[in-house]
Amino acid sequence: MKIVVADDSALLREGLVGLVERQGHEIIEAVDDAPSLVRAVKKALESGQEIDVVIADVRMPPGMGTDGLDAAAEIREEYPDLGIMILSQYVAPAYASRFLTGAGGGFGYLLKDRVAKVGDFLRSLSVVSSGGIVIDPEVASQLARARSGPLDSLTDREREVLALMAEGLSNSQISSQLFLSAGAVSKYVASVFLKLGLQVGEENRRVRAVLTYLTAKK
Repeated sequence: MKIVVADDSALLREGLVGLVERQGHEIIEAVDDAPSLVRAVKKALESGQEIDVVIADVRMPPGMGTDGLDAAAEIREEYPDLGIMILSQYVAPAYASRFLTGAGGGFGYLLKDRVAKVGDFLRSLSVVSSGGIVIDPEVASQLARARSGPLDSLTDREREVLALMAEGLSNSQISSQLFLSAGAVSKYVASVFLKLGLQVGEENRRVRAVLTYLTAKK
C-alpha cells in the first residue's frame, strides 16, 4: 500500500511510518498539520503518484479542533475513491458519520487507545484500501443505537453478524468469532442482504449493508 500519514505527535507519526514501512508498504509523505495533509495528497495525486490510504488524526494544528477530520473530508470530497483511516482518542460517532453517506472509497475510524494488535491495525488498513469500512466497536455501537427502519427486520443473530461486518471482519473471521460454521455465516449474510433489499449481483453489497447499519436513524 501507498500511504500518507498525518499526526501532530512526532512519536506517533514516526511510529506509524516505521510500522507500515517494516511491512513493506510505502509512505508517500508524513505531515504534522491539516493544511500540509491536503497539500501532500494533492501534490502526490496531481504528479501521478498513487495513494491507497490516508491516515489522519482528528485534532491537529493549526486550530487543534477537528482540523484533521476537516482536511480528510476535503480530500474525500475531491478524491472520493481514496481510502481514509481516522485515528482518534475520542468516541465521536458524529465524526464517523460524515464519511458514511453516499458513495466513496474505504473508510476507517479507530480509537488509538483500543488498537491492541499491530496485525489487526494492518488488516484494517488493507480493508480500507480495498474500499471497505472498519469502525471501532464502541463507535459503531453508538452509531447503531439509533438504528431503525430496515434493520428492524433483522434477527439478533443477523444484527450481530452485520455488526462484525462493520468491524471489517470477513465471513471466515465472523465464523471463528461466533463459533458458527462457514455455511451458517454465509446464510446469515445472505439473509441480511435480502432484508436490506440488496439483490444478488448488486455492486458493493457488503459495503452498502454496513453503511445502512451505521447510518440508520430513528
